[in-house]
Amino acid sequence: MILNSAKRELLEAELLSAEGLAPKGRSLTGDAMRRLLRNKAAALSLIVLAVLVLVAIFGPYFLPFNYEDPDWNSFRGAPDFAAGHYFGTDGNGRDLLARTLYGTRVSLTVALVATLVSVVIGVLYGAVAGYFGGRVDAIMMRFVDIMYALPYVLFVILLMVIFGRNVYLLFAAIGALEWLTMARIVRGQTLSIKQREFIEAARASGQRSFKIILKHIVPNLVG
Repeated sequence: MILNSAKRELLEAELLSAEGLAPKGRSLTGDAMRRLLRNKAAALSLIVLAVLVLVAIFGPYFLPFNYEDPDWNSFRGAPDFAAGHYFGTDGNGRDLLARTLYGTRVSLTVALVATLVSVVIGVLYGAVAGYFGGRVDAIMMRFVDIMYALPYVLFVILLMVIFGRNVYLLFAAIGALEWLTMARIVRGQTLSIKQREFIEAARASGQRSFKIILKHIVPNLVG
């Protein structure tokens, strides 16, 4: 009995040590970040973008001039470090560096809002079309073809008339027009993913279609 007890304790200790040495699973997000950082060009671009965002957000607070306030002593002035106009001034005496930073801030806001809106709409639209297939896919993708045929400038003018000076709604509306290409890409990937075994297992377990799309297909589109 003493020998068996000693063997059991030894086996339990070995199992515990083996569990401690077992490799930990990697999340999809962590794996994507590791691959991104291994790519030198992508990592450098990420650093440049981060610096650009920080300068656009905090840079205007360190300047002596506001982007709207004119300097009555300098119109179309050349760069003057002594006066604080590092990029010079425009025809109305406004500091060009302040206006450049403010314009960068607006451009980044447009890119962020429009990209988020287009990605959300495009991913969901393309995933639904690719997953259900058949007549649903045909109707949804014909709508995409019709949207491609319509002139983009006409939509922008129409949105400006509707939303006026509400820039954030205008940015979101622009993003709502940019989802077409994303929908086509996602639809093609979904047609491939939905044939895999884990999707069949999810269907066999009784999961609903939209749960399968959101839980299984959309996360695997990242890879």
